[in-house]
Amino acid sequence: MQFLSGISLGQFIPGDSLLHRLDPRCKIISTFLLITGLFMASKIPDLVLWGIFLLALPALSGISLKTILKSARPILFLVAITALLNLFWTPGRAVFQAGFLKVTEEGLMTAFEMGMRLFFLVVFASMLMMTTNPMAFSDGLERLLSPLSKIGFPSSEMAVMMTIALRFIPTLFEETDRILKAQLSRGADFESGGLLKRARSFIPVLIPLFILVFQRAENLAIAMESRCYVPGMARTRLNPLVWSGKETAAILGLLAFITAVVLLDRSYFLGFVAI
Repeated sequence: MQFLSGISLGQFIPGDSLLHRLDPRCKIISTFLLITGLFMASKIPDLVLWGIFLLALPALSGISLKTILKSARPILFLVAITALLNLFWTPGRAVFQAGFLKVTEEGLMTAFEMGMRLFFLVVFASMLMMTTNPMAFSDGLERLLSPLSKIGFPSSEMAVMMTIALRFIPTLFEETDRILKAQLSRGADFESGGLLKRARSFIPVLIPLFILVFQRAENLAIAMESRCYVPGMARTRLNPLVWSGKETAAILGLLAFITAVVLLDRSYFLGFVAI
């Protein structure tokens, strides 16, 4: 039985790397730019460049490649489902057929591209949380959303809710892992039997998990009230955010990389070289 202890999704890993020192606003903007660039990639050479970019992340973040790749473990099943759907339901020239199932050349390409795109998306989004303190992330998100407060958007409350939700992801994994181990020590069996039996065997895990979630939510609410938290009220900060030249350079460098990938995807760059 494999447990969830190796999952790093949503966890903050302290460090003093280049990415750790960047302003959280810069990292949030960079993450959105990366996601946009990934959705614009539509060819295998583009994904190869994104893979090279992924290999550079350990040097930029001080986090091992193994830990970075582990962040995508929870969505591997979703990646596989997405790839299979594109593999069998994409029309084109057939390379294999068994009954109503048909694998096409276009399906193979689309399955690989969609699977890798989803994998990169989760890894890059996880890098934001692994290199950003939850409090710094909340401050950065609130500052980015602050212009919307002029039209009545609750930017402060939204930032707090997103921070709490992201902070609870690793907590839920830890609690689930602990409950699974406790139930196994009592003789529970989660692997034998059919699909329905396996689903029923997880009921003793889900019930205490929901109870713990509600208990933690109540404790968090009490803690926030005891610290006089008032939604929407302006708060002072011990370490105010400062945007410096390195943040501007990081954004410009990332934009240059994404632009190069897009030009390669559109074959403009190859046409220029041919001339």
